[in-house]
Amino acid sequence: MVFTQKLQQRAKKNVENKIVKKFSIYDVILAPIVTEKTYKFHDTANKYCFKVHKGANKNDVKAAIQYLYKVTPESVNIVNVVSKNRTQRGLVRKAYKKAVITLSKKDKIEIGL
Repeated sequence: MVFTQKLQQRAKKNVENKIVKKFSIYDVILAPIVTEKTYKFHDTANKYCFKVHKGANKNDVKAAIQYLYKVTPESVNIVNVVSKNRTQRGLVRKAYKKAVITLSKKDKIEIGL
């Protein structure tokens, strides 16, 4: 009897709406990553790299790209880039989250320098 009541309470708890932290579209994408490697991606594979908010997921990034650049991404891959220490100078490169967006052949994003 007690066990079934606990199961019913757990079921109610799981069904209730959970509060999810929402981002503004402009908060999701922080900056494009512009390196020689990413320029090769632009030309050959039509992939673009962006630095994104650390709490953003694939759906947030996809919606932000659709709204800001008016293109539809085929796929979104997310990578957590870890921080690195430089032993001699005591400097630290901060950790960040990177999104690699693949577009179709007809779509293109203009990233100015």
